[in-house]
This record gives sequence, structure tokens and C-alpha cells, in this order.
Amino acid sequence: MDLLELRKQIDEIDRQIVSLYEQRMDISSQVADYKIETGKKVFDKERELEKLRTLKALTQNEFNAQGIQELFEQIMSMSRKLQYKKLTDRGILGRLPFIGVDALDREKGRVVFQGAEGAYSQMAMLQFFGENVNGFHVDTFRDAMCAIEEGSADYAVLPIENSTAGIVNEIYDLLAEFENYIVGEQIIRIEHCLLGVPGTEKDKIHTIYSHPQSLMQSARYLDEHPSWKQISMQNNAFAARKVKEDGDKSQAAIASEQAAKIYGLDILERGVNHSQTNSTRFIIVTNQKIFLKNAGKVSICFEVPHESGSLYHMLSHFIYNNLNMTRIESRPIEDRNWEYRFFVDFDGNLADSAVKNALRGLRDEARNMRILGNY
Repeated sequence: MDLLELRKQIDEIDRQIVSLYEQRMDISSQVADYKIETGKKVFDKERELEKLRTLKALTQNEFNAQGIQELFEQIMSMSRKLQYKKLTDRGILGRLPFIGVDALDREKGRVVFQGAEGAYSQMAMLQFFGENVNGFHVDTFRDAMCAIEEGSADYAVLPIENSTAGIVNEIYDLLAEFENYIVGEQIIRIEHCLLGVPGTEKDKIHTIYSHPQSLMQSARYLDEHPSWKQISMQNNAFAARKVKEDGDKSQAAIASEQAAKIYGLDILERGVNHSQTNSTRFIIVTNQKIFLKNAGKVSICFEVPHESGSLYHMLSHFIYNNLNMTRIESRPIEDRNWEYRFFVDFDGNLADSAVKNALRGLRDEARNMRILGNY
């Protein structure tokens, strides 16, 4: 048989497959109607696994068995998504436990940030909430999360990502641990300065204090001074404060210009971080389940079974609902070796039907799916 004849046969088989697929989806729609009437769950994992075993047994070799499993996993996934859509269209999904608001209380809210006066977190707070913000600082990110959880603060400002150094791992872990929610974000351009007490000379410096990420962002500059001992601090502002309090001209800090003004330090050199476009993204977090009505980004986290293809199936909910995923990160799950929690950002609003549909599917099929915020 020539190639054209073989292709004609494939075309005919494909037409039959399309027709059978549409028949199957029509029956799946009827199944959805039944489940809506009876209140049965859409996802029945054991039923699907049993069905896959039966279908694989009908094949003639192992290669075809694997192909049939992949094919019918997709077909059953599409069937579920159709059923979720019908649930959404019929209003069966219920309302998400988040309240849409027109604006955040930026004037009366009490705001916490990690660090000390002069920290970049303080700069982010001032830019987001204004110069008259009622703010205070704590020593650690956990302290900030605890402050809003227990009500001593209404909002917390936390760094989550730097354009050069990447994500702040601890913040992702705390978002999974605490029942707090993201309601906003603020991006701050980072310019690290070398700071010393008045009269300090660069050639007399022996020790540099700063946050580990700031040291990393300034690595090229610091490599030019291999004799300088680098000591990590919890926060750049803490580093500036220590240099001020010690009054030692052999010490210097890498911190912001604002920190220099607050602690009365000299700026020995500006822009010691090697990237001139270095920026840090801060999130605004609260303990209230609220979101701005005009919000355009959703953050969630979830876990998946430690099985082949499990993450792929979760992400297919974004594809099916035409949602643009903008970020995915993973963090190891404590006390569960080689298992990971995934953090996903995607475009959308919790009031959108496509978002509700995707979240319903993820909630049913993933482990411990949580909405972290809409902002």
C-alpha cells in the first residue's frame, strides 16, 4: 500500500474517533446531570483506576497498553472538566469563602514589617500605604505572620522574590503554614550602598555585614575585596544599625540609602549590587479572606500524589479554562522526603467563572489545595 492510501485510512479512523469522542462527552454530560441531582462527587479515583486497568487489558502489547492509558487519562480528564463546567454553570459550586472589597483600609490599618528602621520592607510599606502609615517592625518573618494572625497588625509587608536572587523560601513556607492571605504587592528597586560610620575609609575595612541575599547580589563587588570578611544578618537595616552601634571604622554594612540617613552613616559607595535593574517584589498579607474586586492575579498552593503525570494533570485545569499561569515554584514538604508543595500564580479574579471552574477541579483532584490570595 502506498503512503497516500495509508493516510486515507488513518483519516477515516480519526473521523470515527472524533465521532465516538463526541458521543462519549454527550454521555458524560448526562452523567454530570445525574451527579448534580444526586450530589455525587465528580472525581472518583478508584473508578478511573479500575477503568484504566480494564482498557489496558484489551491491548495487544505493552507499548499500546501505555498509549491507551495516556489516551484515556486525557479523555477522562476532559470528561471531568466538562462536569465541573456544568456544575459552575448551574451554580452548584457555591461561593468561594472570600469577600470582594472595593479598596483596602490603607489609612487606619496597622502594618508590620520585618527588620528595623531603614529596611527595604519599610520602603515597600511606605510606598504601598503612604507616608502616614501606622507601622511597626519585628525581628523575623514569622513574627510578622504571627502579628497579623493574632490581630496586633492588620497587614504585613513581606519580601517574596528578588529579580536577581530569586524567591525567598521562608515566605513560601510561611504562606503554607499560616491562614493568612495576599491582598496586594509592591515592587521596590534595590540599590545597595556600602555604609560606614563617619570617617571610615574603604582600605581600612575588614568586615562587611548584610543580609545573605544582599551579599549574593553584591558578589562581584565583594570579590574585588577578598580580604573583607562577610557576615550574614537577618536584615540589611540590622546590619546598618550594628555598624552604627559598634562605631568601628573597620566595619561596614551593605544596605539602603534610607538606612544611611536613619543611622547617620556615610555612603562609601553606591550601587554595589551588580544588577542595575535589581528589584524586590513584596506582598501585602492579611488574616482576612478578602480580595480587591479589580484584582487580576491569583496565588494558590497544592500538593500532588508522588506519581508519574500527577503535576501535569493538575496544570491541565489552567489550560482547559484558558488561564495564563505566570509562575510555578516548589518547596519540599516537611517530614515527607522527596515530596513537594507547588505554588502557582495565574491571571484571573475569584469572581470569574473560569477561575472558579479551575479551582473546583484542583480542589477535588489535588491534595491540600489552598487559595493564598487574589490581588
